[in-house]
Amino acid sequence: MNQSCWNLEGKKALITGGTKGIGYAMVEEFLGLGAEVFIVSRHIQQIEETLKRFREKGFKIFGFSADISEGESTCIDIINEVNKTWGLLDVLVNNAGINIRKPAQDYQQDEFIKIMDTNLTSSYQLCQKAYPLLKKAQQGNIVNISSISGLVDDASGAPYGMSKAAMIQMSRHLAVEWAKDNIRVNAIAPWYVETELTQLVLTNQPKLDAILARTPMGRVGQPQEVARLAAFLCMSAASYITGQCIAVDGGLLVNGFKAPTA
Repeated sequence: MNQSCWNLEGKKALITGGTKGIGYAMVEEFLGLGAEVFIVSRHIQQIEETLKRFREKGFKIFGFSADISEGESTCIDIINEVNKTWGLLDVLVNNAGINIRKPAQDYQQDEFIKIMDTNLTSSYQLCQKAYPLLKKAQQGNIVNISSISGLVDDASGAPYGMSKAAMIQMSRHLAVEWAKDNIRVNAIAPWYVETELTQLVLTNQPKLDAILARTPMGRVGQPQEVARLAAFLCMSAASYITGQCIAVDGGLLVNGFKAPTA
C-alpha cells in the first residue's frame, strides 16, 4: 500500500475560522497528518492561544487576524501574508461563516449582506486571490464548508441556505474551470454539528428532539467527523474527486417516508 497517499505531509493549508468548532478540528487534523497550517480569524487572542498551543507541541502553524466579511482588500491581505509565509498554497479551506436565524420576511438589509459577505463573497474572493498560489503548487485543493442548508430547507434561515447553496455551485464551476491547472474543488455539507454556532439550537430540547428524530444515526455530528473528510479530500488518495458536495449528515438526506410499524 502506498502510505504517502494517506497523509498531508508537507502540504501548506490555509483554513479560515480556524480557532474554534469545525475549523479548529480541521487545524488539529491537518497538523496531525503532517501539514503546515495558516489560520485566519477575527479574534486575535484566539489566534495567539491556538498558535501557542500547537507550537508548543512542535507543529508549524501561522496566523493572521482579519474579518473576511470586510471585502476584497482583506482577502488580498490574507493571501499576501500566505505568499510571504510559503510562496505557494496547497490547500484552501473556506470554513468561516455566520448565521442569523429569523423568518425570511424579518431580515434587515444589513443582516442579509453580512451573511452573504461572510459565507459566500469572501469564499469566492479567497478562491480568486489564492488561485495563482494554488496553481503554483501544481496540486491545489479547495474545500468549501457548505451546509445541509444549501441542499434542503432545515429552518436555518433563507439567507444562510442561499449562501451555502451558492458555495456548492461555486465549487462545481471552479472544479471544471480550474481542472486544467490541477486544482481540485469540493464542498462539504454538514448537518447539525456540536459547535458554538449551533449551541443555541442544540440546547433547546424540543428542537434537539426534532433534529434527532430526522437523523437516522440518532445523534448530532462532531467537528472531527467533518475535519476528517476535509483532510481526505486534500490527500492524493482523493486525486480523482472534484466538483462534489459530500454530506456529513448522519443519514438525514436519505431519510424519506417511514411506514408505521403497527
